[in-house]
Amino acid sequence: MEKEKNAAELLMEKLAFKKEHFSKAMSDEEILKADGFCEGYKHFLQEGKTERECVEYVLEKAAAKGFTEFDKTKTYKAGDKVYVNNRGKSVILAVMGKNGAKEGVKIVASHIDSPRLDLKPTPLYEDSELAYFKTHYYGGIKKYQWVAIPLSLHGVMIKADGESVKINIGEKEGEPKFVVTDLLPHLGKEQGTRNLNEGIKGEELNILIGSRPFKSDAGSELVKLNILNILHEKYGVTEKDFISAELELVPAFPVSDIGFDRSLIGAYGHDDRVCAYPAMEAVFDCDAPERTIVTVLSDKEEVGSDGNTGLNSSYLKYFIYDLADMDGVKGRDVLSKSECLSADVNAGFDPNFPSVHDKYNCCTLNHGAVITKYTGARGKSGTSDASAEFMGKVRRVLDNANVSWQIGELGKVDEGGGGTVAMYIANLGVDVVDLGVPVLSMHAPYEIVSKFDVYSTYRACYEFYKAD
Repeated sequence: MEKEKNAAELLMEKLAFKKEHFSKAMSDEEILKADGFCEGYKHFLQEGKTERECVEYVLEKAAAKGFTEFDKTKTYKAGDKVYVNNRGKSVILAVMGKNGAKEGVKIVASHIDSPRLDLKPTPLYEDSELAYFKTHYYGGIKKYQWVAIPLSLHGVMIKADGESVKINIGEKEGEPKFVVTDLLPHLGKEQGTRNLNEGIKGEELNILIGSRPFKSDAGSELVKLNILNILHEKYGVTEKDFISAELELVPAFPVSDIGFDRSLIGAYGHDDRVCAYPAMEAVFDCDAPERTIVTVLSDKEEVGSDGNTGLNSSYLKYFIYDLADMDGVKGRDVLSKSECLSADVNAGFDPNFPSVHDKYNCCTLNHGAVITKYTGARGKSGTSDASAEFMGKVRRVLDNANVSWQIGELGKVDEGGGGTVAMYIANLGVDVVDLGVPVLSMHAPYEIVSKFDVYSTYRACYEFYKAD
């Protein structure tokens, strides 16, 4: 027989806040739903390893869902679905609400760029009869993690005549891959004396791309010439075309289930495509919202959100202004009544490294979507810090819909910190709070998330959109 609870236990249940593992909150049927949802997410990750590829994926799926390109000169009715393609590197998806934008819009904003190695403008060189690409790393990485792993090359090259050439090498079976080499332990004595951050230096992140010379002709840099000839024969490009290119090296690992129980997903790019996919699916699944709903999948977050495809620019603001004009109201009035979930990840508690976390305020895998009231670092620098009122509203929405969620901070005070797009949207006068998925090994070439947390984040976005 179940033991009868004493007064203290009953009072603790009533008054205390306790995180619960998903197994206590979900039925077997719901667990199967979570696993099924994540099969779509895994496909998205595999197909979208760069921001450009993510936008292509999203737009193709949006078209199949009935979304059309937004035209500010048109008149839209409730339920109409539109998209804005911002230079092929960020995208807005919106469903028009029954009440339009007059009372504000509901926004879920995520980003689709991830840490990587970008090619320099003139990257190709030969040294000691080996050909290399020079790189400049993008975003916050531990440089030593990017050596001696298979890499694939993605991006575009714009030729002298303006033609765009798409590059994707190293993902398909049988295709060549690329690599940054490392020293063998026997000769790494001096390297081993460097601190961890300098174990591999930025200028040592050079990509090995070939070793065979062009035929048997006499001359210098024949290995480089052979690479140029291969690229010219396949793509019609020359070395000068690298200057007008955006080429990225990313890990060539396939997306995989992790663990005997297949409860986790290992992949490159969880930060922040693990929140972008639930945000996309949530807007797809809302057919007739009360207020207009907007999903923003943005670029450049990993380097500060600057540039015309990042959320520190005005493309989202201008879209909201266009919605306001359609309803005959001012854009600033719409923004001041709007609400946003900044869908971004947080650092999940890792028992291998417990000292960097505050155990009372960290997030844990398999406990649901994590709400992060503020990010920033050392004195909350660089954060919006959600208001108590908005935190209360988000809590009610999630609790009323039985969505599993938890609270989290990004490490101990003075230990580090981080940023998201939340502050840029808050600067527009919008109520905003971060909500997303806990991640292990964040910013590494291979990150880990829980399938349950991914599904909980989708449910949180969906219920936020539905709530009045």
